[in-house]
Amino acid sequence: MQTFVSRRVQGIPPSGIRKFFDIAATMENVISLGIGEPDFVTPAPFLEAGIQSLKDGHTHYTSNSGIMELRELLGQHLDRLYGVSYDPETELLITVGVSEALYLTLNAILDPGDEVILPEPSFVSYVPEIVLAGGKAATIATHVEDNFQVTAGAISAAITDRTKAILLSYPNNPTGAVISREHLLEIAEIARKHDLVVISDEIYDQLVYGVEHVCFASLPDMRDRTITLGGFSKDYAMTGWRVGYAAAPPDLLGAMRKIHQYTIMSAPTASQIAAISALKEGQQYVEAMREEYDRRRKLIVRGLNELGLPTFEPRGAFYAFPSVSATGLDDEIFAETLLQEERVAVVPGSAFGASGKNFVRCSYATAYDKIEEALERIRRFMGRHG
Repeated sequence: MQTFVSRRVQGIPPSGIRKFFDIAATMENVISLGIGEPDFVTPAPFLEAGIQSLKDGHTHYTSNSGIMELRELLGQHLDRLYGVSYDPETELLITVGVSEALYLTLNAILDPGDEVILPEPSFVSYVPEIVLAGGKAATIATHVEDNFQVTAGAISAAITDRTKAILLSYPNNPTGAVISREHLLEIAEIARKHDLVVISDEIYDQLVYGVEHVCFASLPDMRDRTITLGGFSKDYAMTGWRVGYAAAPPDLLGAMRKIHQYTIMSAPTASQIAAISALKEGQQYVEAMREEYDRRRKLIVRGLNELGLPTFEPRGAFYAFPSVSATGLDDEIFAETLLQEERVAVVPGSAFGASGKNFVRCSYATAYDKIEEALERIRRFMGRHG
């Protein structure tokens, strides 16, 4: 039956993250620093709003674009946080998580052979999604010496006559990097000069620690060439609800909505109603979770550095990205051996692109005491391999 599978799909490797989750699932007493998911249960008001919606019989399709109240609140939210205004009727689309929003974006803008400039390390789905949309990923490396911030010079050097878009993702998964306003202004000038679309995945926008998150669309003259992707999964601990959004000028959003209509119809109704509650009542919960993530962040970064695994300070999301070069093991062998010997699951950095080689991703979206135990197990491991 393999002959019936398209060559394009055959050429895409399985997710490097899932491999380690699948192995860990067969083992007992594993502490996972691998999963990129909040360990918090969805806060009670959002949860109850979703449950009540089902009891009230809200089990039908919504508008293709999403419930109008949700879009209106989302527009107010983005205006309040970043000073960017969107028309809820024509410029906001509610999606099945940011994953669908990215799928819609790439399929709406790419013709076969169009190139998307993508800084790496990057989230594992970006390159496959570009390929599945018929495009080509033009990856450029970022480096710990530059705090994993992509530069305008590197982007400029990657531009060809087929370049259509730049895909940015800050705060970054897997590195935890946050990019500065100065860097973004330089990238904005490149986008303007070469007439490029900017896709800005800002799913971790409110999970930043002591620094500013800059919404790319808020930069001068960038709103009308930017597709902003966001959602409720990370900031609001709503991963399983599968509700995200895209914000873009009417022509771009209209093309995305067309694909959404034929592919999805609408995001889950109960999830949208829970998201309404999140926007109305959620800020106190976001702030409390961010404070706890910050406490865990300090613990894991300090602990990894003390164990001889150099770790630059992540300023966003909930990931640390230590170098494992001191062990003499590459990132895949390090992750496999650590899992087998000490029952600690991390993700090899090379799963996120070639520039992630010899790093591993450690999520601190797990309980403080589990991180302490994981660090103790890594200490034993480093006693043998450090």
